[in-house]
Amino acid sequence: MRFLHTSDWHLGRTFHGASLLDEQRLVVDRLVELTAEARVDVVLVAGDLFDRAIPPTEAVALLDDALVRLRGTGARVVAIAGNHDSATRLSVNDRLLEEAGVAVRGDVARVVEPIVIDPIDGGAPVAIYPLPYLEPTVAGPVLAALAGGDGDGGGPAAPEGPTDAVDDVPVGRLSHQAVARLALDRVRAHAATLGPVRTVVVAHTFVAGGWQCASERDLSVGSVELVHTSTFDGIDYVALGHLHRDQAWDGDRIAYAGSPLPYSFSEEGAAKSVRMVELAADGTVHAEVVPLGVGRAVRTLTGTIDELLGGDAYADATADRLRIVLTDRDQPMQAMARLQQRFPHAVVLEHQPDGVAAVPIGSVAGTVRAARSPLELAQAFWGDQHGTAADAAQTAVLTEAFAAVAGAVEP
Repeated sequence: MRFLHTSDWHLGRTFHGASLLDEQRLVVDRLVELTAEARVDVVLVAGDLFDRAIPPTEAVALLDDALVRLRGTGARVVAIAGNHDSATRLSVNDRLLEEAGVAVRGDVARVVEPIVIDPIDGGAPVAIYPLPYLEPTVAGPVLAALAGGDGDGGGPAAPEGPTDAVDDVPVGRLSHQAVARLALDRVRAHAATLGPVRTVVVAHTFVAGGWQCASERDLSVGSVELVHTSTFDGIDYVALGHLHRDQAWDGDRIAYAGSPLPYSFSEEGAAKSVRMVELAADGTVHAEVVPLGVGRAVRTLTGTIDELLGGDAYADATADRLRIVLTDRDQPMQAMARLQQRFPHAVVLEHQPDGVAAVPIGSVAGTVRAARSPLELAQAFWGDQHGTAADAAQTAVLTEAFAAVAGAVEP
């Protein structure tokens, strides 16, 4: 059976104030194209379909278009709510959509309601378990109740608290690891009742050892956030979302597809892609990372303003989203406006003069306490802003300014 694994679309997101919807439409076009070309059986979308719980209407319309078009290729679609999504809003029509071959799962209580598909090319049925983002304080009680037996054939006894030794958290405070273990224990127990079956889990979490980017939202406030790869033992393929770089463990059995577009400058140089996964009849996994090749790249340019604006050295950067680091001794006037005339998608400007050492934290405060005149305070502020002391000409201007002010206020 063939899967296309993607995640973290973040529809409706902006990049330093710039809308990404046009590029996200290109992403949808490319996903539909790949799904049709490869004759994909199931598209797996591992969470964060939207960028926020209440997305803009244009993002909602784009998701609707994506689901209709992906299903129109003949592939089934299985998606889950991520930590950026509102699970209830996203999955409000899930039961109805499943009848049409599209599952958008947000209800943790349905953890043991897999989508079971009988392959046309032989092999055991494939049971896909969609696990929406498991917020410990919300999902923990639900999963613990399921583990205690809920009329679906029983199951392991409910733990009194997080007892997994790797958690190292106080009893009564569930970690992401503890909640993930509860969910996967239920999945394994349920799969065992189905007879010979191949299992796929779609989850949105932070696996220990994963490479994190600046654009991901921290999953933890006051509790352990990491989930260990051993949590997914016994599952044939684990399609993960949350981390925005493509990465995998245990061969290709446990994998992140990454986001389809870069959402921070920490993703500079990272190829954006999807995973094309073949799940063999014996449960082995063969995956290919397929670059998407859409959207603007993110890039950092460093140099003086004259270097950046002159010549053809940076002609290839005019279509990119840019973070520009100026190394001029003094920050040029109207620098961003001038740079955007050549680089219309420059969004971040930083000033780091060449050869200027960073001012240690606390040094200015000490200088202010020791200063004995307004001029000395101004000189300390100058040094803090520029990383170097004012030269003779600049000191003369400051001295003249303070003398003028002093003369103006004298009786």
